[in-house]
Amino acid sequence: MLDDALQLHQKGRLSEAGQLYQRILAINPRHPDCLHLLGMIAYQEGNLENAANLIREAIAINGKGTSYYANLGTVRQAQGKLEEAELLYRHALSLKPDLAEVHVNLGNVLLARGKLDGSVACYERALTLKPTSAETYNNLGNARQKQGQIDAAIACYEQALVIKPDYAEVYYNLGSACRDQDKLDEAVTRYQEALAINPEYAEAYYNLGNVLREQGKPEDASAKYESALRLRPHYENAGFAEALAQLLRADFATGWHNFERRWKSTDHDTPKRAYQQPPWAGEKLSSGALLLWGEQGIGDEIMFAGLIPDVIRTGNHCILDCDSRLKALFTRSFPEVNVVPGCGPDNHPELEIAVQLPIGSLPRLFRTTSSAFAATTSPYLIANPAATMRLRARYKDGQRLVGLAWYTKNSKTGRVRSIDLSLLAPLFTLTDTRWVSLQYGDPEMLANEIAAAGALILMDRTVDQLSDLDIFAAQIMAMDLVITIDNSTAHLAGALGVPVWVLLPFAPDWRWLLDRPDCLWYPTMRLFRQTELGNWQSVVERVGDSLSRQTTQL
Repeated sequence: MLDDALQLHQKGRLSEAGQLYQRILAINPRHPDCLHLLGMIAYQEGNLENAANLIREAIAINGKGTSYYANLGTVRQAQGKLEEAELLYRHALSLKPDLAEVHVNLGNVLLARGKLDGSVACYERALTLKPTSAETYNNLGNARQKQGQIDAAIACYEQALVIKPDYAEVYYNLGSACRDQDKLDEAVTRYQEALAINPEYAEAYYNLGNVLREQGKPEDASAKYESALRLRPHYENAGFAEALAQLLRADFATGWHNFERRWKSTDHDTPKRAYQQPPWAGEKLSSGALLLWGEQGIGDEIMFAGLIPDVIRTGNHCILDCDSRLKALFTRSFPEVNVVPGCGPDNHPELEIAVQLPIGSLPRLFRTTSSAFAATTSPYLIANPAATMRLRARYKDGQRLVGLAWYTKNSKTGRVRSIDLSLLAPLFTLTDTRWVSLQYGDPEMLANEIAAAGALILMDRTVDQLSDLDIFAAQIMAMDLVITIDNSTAHLAGALGVPVWVLLPFAPDWRWLLDRPDCLWYPTMRLFRQTELGNWQSVVERVGDSLSRQTTQL
């Protein structure tokens, strides 16, 4: 009966196999193999907790069944119980150390838990036991890539293709590795090879779209996002990326609508808060208050705060939950608004909040066309006037004051947005200009960087641009001009109404739109864009020419 049941099980006839396993258990309720195999049927059918219980029963009867521990590890891994899965795999290997597949499974768990060295060791051990496994080479490549060892990862992927030339996932992973090395043309080719093998590979369409966007081809990128969504309509990463591509092209009506897909995308860093109150739809409330809550980074909070005057004009009592570092600045700038950082779903019931909205959803109500941006007040933030005067008096020596910021620590896009300070050297030869550092970071490291670049840049160590944004706003306000890369300095200067020139990479963030030299969000902002990928030299030349043409008084 067990042989018959196993044959049915192997053929995928799970219901019939299960019936035979049950008949065996009716004869012998303590048959560990049947309990184990019934557990595997439950696993295959998606009933994970029942699967775990059945396999545990088998282990209680026979504690030496290696496959029991290994398969219970698989079940617990599928349940997200990674620590328990790791222990189960290790116990299985203590009983039988030469199980290549269990070494691979343990490596996968360790990889998911961020234990990269351990996962590499597991995959390498599996390959000594089974050297012809393309899947294991692929997994080892993934671990090497996460370690930042891109060349080693590529070597693993290429070895996997020697064994299995039609392995679509490996071509996909090669595309990601090439992208990590900024080899965008090669990344495109690899993603296309993955799609040639598997035309229904939604992830490959999505990441191909991302590379095309980074190449400055937003129309082509949008087409790939659409292909991904046709294959998987609820693919929220692709839906959010499509929204950003639409906003980049100034398709605000559609883009802001799809921007709401950010809450289900793993590419959006802010979790959605679970308020009981309904979202605000722009109406005048009959009672209670409207809560606006901040999301994303400091720069985003500042940018979206440009719509708070629109909210005030609706006549509602407004409460603003922002980063605590913005409290003083926002309280001064929006006296009609009650600024209350830390106003989470379970805090401050006395505020009588009737409706709520994340601040990034305001444009969907107030900026659905390009012309609607004319409603933006400029400036809409107000720096501390006494601190501004004090800092300006400290810095002013008869020359124009130009503030400078040149890098961002953003883990996703900081590398392409930042510029090496040495590349700005031609600007420092200009006369009648005093340069002031607006760059956040460790003061000693900044001082060393400035010295290495041979730049005469004033560093005011009394200003901490990260922890005290109110004094930082005053420092920016003391400038005649701000020159910065795409970071929070750009947003703060624009919101304060200070003339600000922003240096943008070839494929800019969605908010800067395409081609235009001005910015809808900030009327005093001027954009200097790379004309080719990675080329900052032409940007610096144009900035230098513009500075040279300016008079002492800006």
